[in-house]
Amino acid sequence: MKHFHPLTHNARNFTHLSEDTRELDNSTLLVQTPSNAPFVQAHLAKEPKTPTIQALELYRLLNLSLQIVGVTGTNGKTTTASCIYSLLLDSGCSCALLGTRGFFINDKRVKEKGLTTPSLLEIYMDLVTAQAQGVEYFIMEVSSHALAQERIVGLDFVARVHTNITSDHLDYHKDLETYRTVKNSFFQGEGLKIINRDDPVVRFNPSNAYGYGLEHKSHLSVDAYSLNPTLSAHLNFKLTPKTPAENSLLHSPLIGRHNLYNLLGAVLCVRLLTDKPLEDICALVPNFLGVKGRLEVAHTNPLVVVDFAHTADGFTQIFNSFSGQKVKVVFGAGGNRDKSKRPLMGQVATTHAIKTYITSDNPRHEDPLDIIKDILEGISESKRSSVVVEANRQRAIERALSELQTDEILLILGKGDENMQIIGSTLHPFDDCQVVQAFYKDKA
Repeated sequence: MKHFHPLTHNARNFTHLSEDTRELDNSTLLVQTPSNAPFVQAHLAKEPKTPTIQALELYRLLNLSLQIVGVTGTNGKTTTASCIYSLLLDSGCSCALLGTRGFFINDKRVKEKGLTTPSLLEIYMDLVTAQAQGVEYFIMEVSSHALAQERIVGLDFVARVHTNITSDHLDYHKDLETYRTVKNSFFQGEGLKIINRDDPVVRFNPSNAYGYGLEHKSHLSVDAYSLNPTLSAHLNFKLTPKTPAENSLLHSPLIGRHNLYNLLGAVLCVRLLTDKPLEDICALVPNFLGVKGRLEVAHTNPLVVVDFAHTADGFTQIFNSFSGQKVKVVFGAGGNRDKSKRPLMGQVATTHAIKTYITSDNPRHEDPLDIIKDILEGISESKRSSVVVEANRQRAIERALSELQTDEILLILGKGDENMQIIGSTLHPFDDCQVVQAFYKDKA
């Protein structure tokens, strides 16, 4: 059945932030301690040990028995994790979901949003809270920062889900190879792994690995699919070469080829965890209405869509969702973050959009015009005439809206459902959807 979620504008529809782009501080300590964890601190105070030994000891002392599912990837973590959570809830399981948007137990928000993957001790406290409420499945997003900083040390994952590995956070990881290595480190164990086999850079231990994909035949494959107006697909699942195949139709209110990948990863994960028939799981997919701030329609006629995409690959996925249509785009890039992606974002945007409005997106301590200059470096001279530079994000959105024709689509990318703009160290209230709604309200 459809569930109403306290954060949503629709049925089970989860807010989204992708990866740890909004990390508060790259130097976040491994053992940052939640204020409500005195008994955890007491256990660790008995014998000072390495974080790894402490975490393993803590897991044993707390007698944790939850089935933990971890989801990692450059894009799609929150949508995939939220869909797994939704499908398991609708299957009658007691579930928790931990990610950037907060901590949820059985459709109730327990804690406000924070990091994509919290500190180690905070995760343990959340596990204790969930177990006390009878939770069976604990689904969590796992960021590259968390992997590098060992925030998931000691956790026993019943399943590890891979969405994709492209490029992000090179301000922290320094180079693409290191970033890929960190991501792939999550899939080197002997446990259950759900892998996107269309990703050319994923590396994993083949033991207990199960694949999904659109281009490559795997355990869960797609015989045919349609992206218009919403997602439909015919799925084929084969556990082993000797077992009979299962087939099912999948329908979803979501849009975009990338969301089909997210749904495939979630469906395969739930199929392997629960052993429920594929057809029964697919019947629950329409109840999942997606993630707020991810391909969220802010206005219709003309169509205005807000999305959190903040990498070149994320941009490509979004533009492909509107292939063949006249698309305009507003976007910026975060300050004091990975600079290498800025020109790539500019290149992708101007390749697909008929007009591009470059603006600010959490400039932090950088000059917004310096960030914009980096973006412009990826734009060829032949495309410059279709580019507008307006550092003030509200003015950029309003100008784009004022110039938008009824047969055009405007994409506002980078912030999704964020309600703040970070300038310097100050958080200024700002919401892309609210700017859009206010603009059309004033025009009415």
